[in-house]
Amino acid sequence: MSARLKEHYLSKVVPALISRFGYKNRHQVPKLEKVVINVTTKEAVNDSKVLDVIAEDLALITGQKPVRTYAKRAISAFRIREGMPLGVKVTLRGERMYEFIDRFFNLAAPKIRDFRGFPTDSFDGRGGYSIGLNEQVIFPEIEVAKVKKIFGMTITFQTTAKHDDEARALLEELGMPFAKRK
Repeated sequence: MSARLKEHYLSKVVPALISRFGYKNRHQVPKLEKVVINVTTKEAVNDSKVLDVIAEDLALITGQKPVRTYAKRAISAFRIREGMPLGVKVTLRGERMYEFIDRFFNLAAPKIRDFRGFPTDSFDGRGGYSIGLNEQVIFPEIEVAKVKKIFGMTITFQTTAKHDDEARALLEELGMPFAKRK
């Protein structure tokens, strides 16, 4: 974790969550474990070279080389065979994860068209939160003029929280802009 983010986590996030949830020990406070960015495209069924273009952009965004994902089972209706490459993903942990979420919350999210905050109903019940993006051009690392293919992605934030309210409070304290409740 970078020094600035570690200081923010220890000085602001931990005390805020301790007072909000009444933890007895600072080690009970949930932490962000990993961020997974996943891109799956149906175009890879016909042309697996599309994944190379997507992997280049994903590497620019995350600073880490993506790995390919493959079909676990055959689905004849979609012309997918078991073991066929379908997408790419990156799992970020540690300092790269915190740098990514800092850029995502502060630079990329405000560029989303008609953005009013992320929905609060995308928690999985066990401390995970997933959101979908329609295009990668919102990230500052991507030059729009050089984009070969527009693609969407799923970003999953996995925390050590045991409940959705703890995970939401952690992400709010880290700076995630949630939509206002009506």
